[in-house]
This record gives sequence, structure tokens and C-alpha cells, in this order.
Amino acid sequence: MIARAVMLLVALAGGATTSQLPEFAQQYRQRLGGAIDALTLVVEEFRQDARANGLSVSEAVTMLSSASDGLVRAQGERMGRTIARLDRLERQRREMLEAGPFARVAVMARSLDPALAEATLGDFEPGVPVTSEGAVMAGGGFLGVLFGGGLIGRLARRRRRARAGDNEWTH
Repeated sequence: MIARAVMLLVALAGGATTSQLPEFAQQYRQRLGGAIDALTLVVEEFRQDARANGLSVSEAVTMLSSASDGLVRAQGERMGRTIARLDRLERQRREMLEAGPFARVAVMARSLDPALAEATLGDFEPGVPVTSEGAVMAGGGFLGVLFGGGLIGRLARRRRRARAGDNEWTH
């Protein structure tokens, strides 16, 4: 009886936890947009500077990255990484916009930006899942934990009985 009550509580906690995945994805998307806006400003200024000096962006990055001055070389390498990150984040945002409500969580998980995820988690505020996506995630988490826990419990009982049966034959 106590085991079933504990299992129900654990299943409820699992449902409550998984119901927050769509909310986390939504807050992550907001941060993603902010990061893209900020990086776009930096990269656009770099593009303008490159153009003003008769260079393409890739030529400017290569020139800076191969400079003999350590500071200039570091700035060129950093700009190359910044441009690559902006491309990754823009691709992820496009994929998330094109994905349906349930697929957004999968897209986020597949191409998660560690710095954005950590910042999102640091400021994360749980929300009440009033969307169908949140309700399905909550139900899936609840049922997954409930059935998974039940399966583990049955396997443990079967193993105990098998051991008890083995012990009877050895005495």
C-alpha cells in the first residue's frame, strides 16, 4: 500500500517535471532570439569594417587570424567563432519555427547551445502547462514513470521470488 502511494507521488513528480519542457523550450527560444540580435549587431559591424577596407568577411577573418600580433590574431579567431555561432543559432531558430509544438523540444535538445541553455536554466521560471503540448508532456511523464516504476517493481519481485526459490532447493 505504501509502495503504491510512493509510486503515485513519484509519477506525479515525473509528470510535473516533464510538463515544464515546453516552458523551458519557450524561454530558451526567447534567449535564442536575444542572442541572435546581439551577435547580429557585432557581425554586421564587422562586415561593414571589412567592406570599408575592400575585404569580404572571410578575407578579413583570415587576415586577422593569421596576423603576427597575438591580440589581432585572437580577435580574428574570436570573430570566426562568433560568425559560426550566429549561423548555428539562426539555423536552430529556423528549425524551431518550422517545427510543430511537440517537435520544438526535440529540436532544442538536438542542437542545444550550452551557454544559452545554462543561462535559461539559471533564470528558469516554471509555468502552469495550459497548452496541449504541456498537458501531453505532463501525461507522458506521469505514465512513463508510473509504468516504468511498475515494471521495475515487478521485475524486482520476480527476482526476489526466484532467489527465494533457489534458496529452498539448496537447503
